[in-house]
Amino acid sequence: MTLSKALSKKKFAIYGLGVTGTSAVKYLRKLKLKNFYVWDDKKEKRIHFKENVNKDEFSKKLNTVDYILLSPGININKTKFRKFLLKNKKKIITDLDLFYLQNPNVRSIVITGTNGKSTTCKIVEHLLKKNNFHTQLGGNIGKSILNSSSRKKTLFIIEASSFQLAYSKFIKPNYAFILNISKDHLDWHGSMKKYIDSKLKIFLLQGKKDFAFLKDKKLIKIYKKKKNLAKLKIVSSNSYKKIKEKIHNKYLRSKVNDENMSFVYKLSKILKIKDKDFFQSFKKFNGLPHRHEIFFKKRKIRFVNDSKATSFESSKFALESNRNILWIVGGLPKLGDKIILKNLKKNIIKSFIIGRHKKFFVNQLKGKVDYLVSNNLRFALKKIFSEIKNIGIHKEITILLSPASASYDQYKNFEERGKDFKKLVMLYGKNFF
Repeated sequence: MTLSKALSKKKFAIYGLGVTGTSAVKYLRKLKLKNFYVWDDKKEKRIHFKENVNKDEFSKKLNTVDYILLSPGININKTKFRKFLLKNKKKIITDLDLFYLQNPNVRSIVITGTNGKSTTCKIVEHLLKKNNFHTQLGGNIGKSILNSSSRKKTLFIIEASSFQLAYSKFIKPNYAFILNISKDHLDWHGSMKKYIDSKLKIFLLQGKKDFAFLKDKKLIKIYKKKKNLAKLKIVSSNSYKKIKEKIHNKYLRSKVNDENMSFVYKLSKILKIKDKDFFQSFKKFNGLPHRHEIFFKKRKIRFVNDSKATSFESSKFALESNRNILWIVGGLPKLGDKIILKNLKKNIIKSFIIGRHKKFFVNQLKGKVDYLVSNNLRFALKKIFSEIKNIGIHKEITILLSPASASYDQYKNFEERGKDFKKLVMLYGKNFF
């Protein structure tokens, strides 16, 4: 791999040695760049890197380097290097920026939004591969874009989080999606305006030949006021709904995916994929784990793992799409989040509150739906199987884990929470059915 002109003779500091930072180190080594330094607040991480320097030296390096690559999630206002990072804020970039600096002419689709990013990325990847596009998928979906390989005509599909976009300066997609916007990560961003501004950055460097995809009316209004150059493509669910029944895939036809598929269908038109090929592409497509994952069905009872739903807004999709729900909810609530059920109440038989923030959920659900404080998943499922006996196994019932909150009070991440749910369902289900 040849070093681009933009990176030649530049100096880097990398702060944070998780998945993103480690990928950046490997990438810069591959490019044979010698002038870079690394730091992580955890000693056990940084000692494994020969480029690691001590704390005082790293502070000084922040003033002398050209770029400071910050791992997503690091809030510069809450670190021991706050003073140095604020002073050098213009130098801060992300792994996405490093990718675009090294590959200035790359073709890419960048997808962001509060909910549905990963699923939409996978749907786009699946559609394009089925229609003979050479693609690479990366970003916030789990694999750093720096780990990807490319050919001349590769079309990169990148999931971008608000954490990445907040500091990004060189991201320049040919096709940019903001799927939706609702309150999320406000404790990190500080305000809804800053959160929205981070998302809108995907359009800033687009040119006249590029495309911006939006559905949210407020975002469309903001976009039109700004001097963005890309062609605005307004996404409507109505266009997709007209052809929805021609897709022979139950998962994709569920209400949960209407918004995701509306964006993908709009993209297919720009890429000149015929409708018949669009329909054919999705005959075999499986959704991602922990996102409205129907993993077990017995008689008329189905179990849905929606552990990725870490805010009420993301749980709404599952609550809208199911009936006769025994709803497992709870965990670490997002700042400013509220549970507003309205018409969704009729879909819920009973809710089971788990996690260490029970008071929050009791206050949110009191007087709206029947609930039981269950502490943890194990206890909740024991009670749920008893509840099924009372309801009767001949009635259609959905047991839904859609916590409407983060997992960190009891689990390392939403994946661990989802896996535990599936394991416990299979354990108790053996004796029940």
